[in-house]
Amino acid sequence: MKWSYKIAEFAGIGVYVHATFFVLLAFVAIAFLVQGAGASAALAAVAFILTLFVCVVAHEYGHALAARRFGIQTKEITLLPIGGVARLERMPREPMQELWIALAGPAVNVLIAAILLAWLLVADWWRPLHEVGIMGADAFIERLLMVNLFLVFFNMLPAFPMDGGRVLRALMATRMDYTRATLLAASIGQAMAIGFAFLGLFTNPLLLLIAFFVWVGAGQEAAQVQMRTVMADIPVSRAMITQFSTLQPGDNLAKAVELILSGTQQDFPVVMGDEVVGILTRQNLLTALARMPQDTPVSEVMHREFRQVEESETLESAFTKLQECVCHTVPVTNNGRLVGLLTMENVGEFVMIQTALSASRQPA
Repeated sequence: MKWSYKIAEFAGIGVYVHATFFVLLAFVAIAFLVQGAGASAALAAVAFILTLFVCVVAHEYGHALAARRFGIQTKEITLLPIGGVARLERMPREPMQELWIALAGPAVNVLIAAILLAWLLVADWWRPLHEVGIMGADAFIERLLMVNLFLVFFNMLPAFPMDGGRVLRALMATRMDYTRATLLAASIGQAMAIGFAFLGLFTNPLLLLIAFFVWVGAGQEAAQVQMRTVMADIPVSRAMITQFSTLQPGDNLAKAVELILSGTQQDFPVVMGDEVVGILTRQNLLTALARMPQDTPVSEVMHREFRQVEESETLESAFTKLQECVCHTVPVTNNGRLVGLLTMENVGEFVMIQTALSASRQPA
């Protein structure tokens, strides 16, 4: 099932909304109706949430446009119930680049808050913020101002996956190795998560959710950077699978079934001579078997658009292409000739082996 749907595109960057976002809108509307607030109040609350998420999109565009200044493109921006995510094609490796990209998002919220404050002062509509309820029926502009200030504060907490964690890593990376800076920043973030959890037990249970969010985000960031470090200078040829089966365009589905049942390979390159012309994935095969006879040629169901990598490429670059691919397998070529396959599984195994070997070489 497709969970994200494109709703707009600005500056060449698609904006997607996740299906669960509509659950949030429904929950807010129902909560107001159950409390007897009336349909107009429920609609006003939903309108406030939608306006808030416009600010969230602007925040993510701050990151995206700052990244573009450094030659890093943004694939898409996705709205989730917990906020927005800008998916960059790669993370910057220069500390100062990461610093400016991380600061650009909160800076947008500061700008929005400043504009709203100026509007309130010029229009003489200002009310002290402590008199404004976060989801009241009035003071729309004041509430939006408050939430933008909160977004700045929350995102600048020095913990992954918030922007403050990236700012902290960027500053530390100017004085130490990038991987070490990441691990230290992740440790600081997880220490904060323990603090949030402790406070949440005695005060607001929402802090427990934030603690979990920060703990997992910090762990994932540390693991990803360690993986990229291992893969950075290793050629694909050292990690690729060299014993594999192929199919011809004229081979039928029955032959593909035999190959799957006789081994562990899930996806098969379809070749004409030495040239790869398609990929038959396990999912392709299962879908086709449910509606086509087994003598159907694989050329009718294979993927004709696929990524491939050169065996001299770095494993880090190839892994990025593998993540973007609709297949779980990419062909590895040498001047156009198929020489191997690369899968998520064998990349993961290679990284684990290299990590274990590095640990065994460390002094006791």
